[in-house]
Amino acid sequence: MTTTRKRSPAATAKTKATSAAATRKPVAAKKTAAATPPVKPSAATPKKREKMIRDSFTIPKTEFGALTQVKQRAAELGHPVKKSEVLRAGIKALVAMASAPLLAALRAVPSIKTGRPAALESAPETIVRAAPARKRKAAAPK
Repeated sequence: MTTTRKRSPAATAKTKATSAAATRKPVAAKKTAAATPPVKPSAATPKKREKMIRDSFTIPKTEFGALTQVKQRAAELGHPVKKSEVLRAGIKALVAMASAPLLAALRAVPSIKTGRPAALESAPETIVRAAPARKRKAAAPK
């Protein structure tokens, strides 16, 4: 004994439309006098966004101040920028340099110890607080 499954009205209509389309004769496409050329991507087409990487680094205070000065100069010129934009512009300038000027620029930058700066002696000590006591569950009555 076989059981038949009831189909939904939407599925039945879809099947009928598919079978009706299969029985129709194909219509010849109208030929136009001028064929349309393929569409080329224009300059307005958005490109894929490049993947961003977040990083941190240690920088001397004087060089950090120089970043602020460059940001202020750019704002005075009518082009306000962010720190990351200043750094990225500097990287592009370094990449565009010839080998000799690049080496001279890199040698002018002193090497520094990487990692977080040590805490200053004059800085107040960090207050360590005890963790709050945990509440114990009441024992279940026997």
